Amino acid sequence: MSSLRPPLLKPDVTLSLALSPCPSPQPQEALKPEERGIHLIQLLLACAKHASSSNLHRADECLQQISKLASVTGDSMQRLSARFASALAVRLVKRWPGLYKALNHNNQYWLKQEHDRACLLFSQSFPYLRFSYAIMAQTLFHLMTDERVIHVIDLGSGDPKFWIPLMRSLSSLAMGPPHVKVTCVNGNKHVLDKLGPRLVKEAEALDMPFQFNPINVSLRDLSVDMLKVRSGEALALISVLNLHALLAEDDRVNAHFGINNNKSNNVKDCKKLGQFLGMIRSIAPKLFFLVEQEADHNLNRLVDRFVEGLHYYSAIFDAIDATFESKSSEERLILEEMFGREIENIVASEGLEREERHERYGRWMVRFGRAGFKPVQLWVDPKEHVKQIVEGYSNKEGYKILKERASLMICWYDRPLYAVSAWTC
Repeated sequence: MSSLRPPLLKPDVTLSLALSPCPSPQPQEALKPEERGIHLIQLLLACAKHASSSNLHRADECLQQISKLASVTGDSMQRLSARFASALAVRLVKRWPGLYKALNHNNQYWLKQEHDRACLLFSQSFPYLRFSYAIMAQTLFHLMTDERVIHVIDLGSGDPKFWIPLMRSLSSLAMGPPHVKVTCVNGNKHVLDKLGPRLVKEAEALDMPFQFNPINVSLRDLSVDMLKVRSGEALALISVLNLHALLAEDDRVNAHFGINNNKSNNVKDCKKLGQFLGMIRSIAPKLFFLVEQEADHNLNRLVDRFVEGLHYYSAIFDAIDATFESKSSEERLILEEMFGREIENIVASEGLEREERHERYGRWMVRFGRAGFKPVQLWVDPKEHVKQIVEGYSNKEGYKILKERASLMICWYDRPLYAVSAWTC
């Protein structure tokens, strides 16, 4: 890990910041990198406190000081600080909707033009998704060896890097390839139009009976009849970094009054997610795979999730730093812009607009248990998979997999970043 990272970013930090002026400014040239990092954290936390209490004058003072120390082309702490400062500024500007919309007019352009490229870069540059896909595919292969009709429902990913290896492994079964049916749910029609023909072509090459069912809707609009589940199918579902969006609800009143119903061990009910899991349980899947960020960003109080965000994304930015040595790398900037959008949603949005509501595996375990699901042991040898998958990546010693209860945590050094789990009815 970067030696410049101040050892302050822990997920269980308890803040006790008073509404006092921001920490005194210090000349940038007088600060060593570690001192600058510590000072930036102090400024960011003070600014978050002032922003959450609508003390605009003091929040602005903090942002002015942060802007002198942070930079999107500096070290990882400076770059991380620039993204969080930008998110706080957006939160303040949102108090004036007209001004916010005028300044944000090119937001959709970035989403359409760059998001797909950023996702591809993420998949190519880091092994997190490859780990997840390998774990899910191997578990599905071993638990469905005797099935002759396998229906897999993809809840939002649409990534051929999962499907092609899975189809090839299923084609090698002793009894011959099973009938494979893939249903892909995605709000982006372009993803479906690309994935369908590619999988059909692969199935033809493997001489595999195959069906592709594209559903061009968001998870919120999905209904059970769209899935076209038939009797006799062995059913599996996969959700890769998507299900947390269903936790979005209009909780602005709680946030305004500082009511934090999902703090500590209390997992607040979410009507939309509960209905969705109930719908899925009604079709009796044999497996439900879940990949989610191992972070606690679904907290009502801004300052709580701000601390969680600093801890989580500091590890993400460290990994980016280790992968892209050039501070001005175009690829690094595109990736950090994608993560900056996540940070902005966590920090600047409330209510239904706040969709990046990542939760740790322990909370998902409670939610799936309430819906009537039971955990399934994942079929994988973590050490062997790590050795095989990281071979082509730089800084391979930084990646590892840890087992926690029935889940596997994909880590950057000692920090779990993504959790893979499986469930059944």
